[in-house]
Amino acid sequence: MRSPATADLLSLLEDAPPRVRTQTQFLKHCLLEDIPLEQFLSNKGLTYEDLKYDRTRKPMESKAKALTLDGFEKTGSGIPVVSFFSGAGGVDLGFEAAGFEHVGLVEHTRLFCDTLRANRPSWAVYGPPDHRGDVSDREGMSSLLRSLIGSKKRFEGVFVGGPPCQPFSIASNQRFNKNGANFKRVGFDHATNGNLLFDYVHQILELRPRVFLVENVVGLAEVDGGRQLRNAIKTLEAAGYHVQPPLILNTENYGLAQKRRRLFIIGSRVSAPFHAPPKADTWVPCGSVLGKSIRGVANHEPRNHKAASVIRYMKLFYGQRDQLGRVDRLDPNLPAKTVIAGGVSGGGRSHLHPEVPRTLTVRECARLQSFPDEYVFTGPTARQFTQVGNAVPPVIAAQLAVSIRRSYFS
Repeated sequence: MRSPATADLLSLLEDAPPRVRTQTQFLKHCLLEDIPLEQFLSNKGLTYEDLKYDRTRKPMESKAKALTLDGFEKTGSGIPVVSFFSGAGGVDLGFEAAGFEHVGLVEHTRLFCDTLRANRPSWAVYGPPDHRGDVSDREGMSSLLRSLIGSKKRFEGVFVGGPPCQPFSIASNQRFNKNGANFKRVGFDHATNGNLLFDYVHQILELRPRVFLVENVVGLAEVDGGRQLRNAIKTLEAAGYHVQPPLILNTENYGLAQKRRRLFIIGSRVSAPFHAPPKADTWVPCGSVLGKSIRGVANHEPRNHKAASVIRYMKLFYGQRDQLGRVDRLDPNLPAKTVIAGGVSGGGRSHLHPEVPRTLTVRECARLQSFPDEYVFTGPTARQFTQVGNAVPPVIAAQLAVSIRRSYFS
C-alpha cells in the first residue's frame, strides 16, 4: 500500500509536459521500486545534468558580466597586510588582486588553513597544526605580530579581519524561537566568538596599523541595539583612529551575480576622507555565471538527490521555493539569493540551479561568490560549503582594497 507521501508525489507527475515525459516515467519507476536515482541514471549513461524542470524560458539578453579578480590592477603594490580570521581566504584574494603583500594570515581552524596553504604555499599561514592561530590569546598574538612586522611602534600597513559572525547572524538562527533555549543570536554574550571583535581591537591598539578593516554580517550593528559596536568604535577613536561610519554593501550593486549584504568598518590613523567603491551601472544575472562551462573544474560534485526530491524540484518555476527542503529555484535573469554557509561543522545548503532540478554545487556557489575556478576548497563537501558561504566575496574585498589604497596610501 502506498503511503500518503508517495501518493502525493505521484499526483505531481500527472499531466507532465512533453519535454519531461520520459523523465517522469523513470522517476516514477525509481520512486515505486525504491531504486536510488543516481544508480538508475548511471545505468542509463545519464547524469543529474540531464534532468529538466517542467517549465523553462529563454533567458533575457543581458550584456552585464560579473567582475573577476584578474580585472584589477595591482595598484597597492608594496603595501603590507596582516589578515585575521582568514577563513578560506576571500578577503585575502581580494587584497592580493589589488597588489597588497601579505605578511601573515591568522586562522584557528585546521581545515581553513589547509585550503589557504593548498592554494597559496607562499603565504605565511599561522594556524593548526603548527600554530594555534588564536586571536583570543592576546599576549601570544601580540608577540607573533611583533615578530612579523618588527618593533616599530606603528605598522605602516593594513589589518583586515572578520571575527566569526555566527552569534550576530540572523540567517543562521531563523529556525529558532527568539525566546527559546536554542536561540543562538546572542551576539557579544557568546562565550567565545562574541568576544573576538574586542580581541581584534586589542591587536589594532597594540600594533597601530595605519588602516584597519572589520568585516561582518549586518547583524553586528543590530545586536543589543548597536551598543557594543559603538563602544568598540569609541575605543578606537579615543586611540586616535578616524573611523568611518559602518559601510553596508550589497554585492548585487558591485558587479557580483549574487545578493549579499555585508558590513565593513574602516579606520585609519590618517585624517583623510574614505573613497568608497563606486556602484556598478547595473546588476549581473546569475545565469551569466552559472551558465558557463564547468567541465573538469574542482569542487563540482552534484548532490545525489533522491527521486522524491527531484519530483518536487522539477515542478518549481523561477523564484519558487520547495517548502520541504527550504530551497529556491534561482531566476537566471536576476542576481542569485545569498549563498548560505551553514554551521562551523558543515551542513551548508545551496539554492536550486536555474535550469537543472538539483542544488548548486560548491563550485557554482564559489562562482557566485567570485572565487576563481582554480581556487580549490579542501575537506568534506559540507565543510566546503561552509568555507564558501562564510567568505567575503574576493571581488568585493578587491574593491575595498583599491579604495583603501586611494584613500590612505596615495
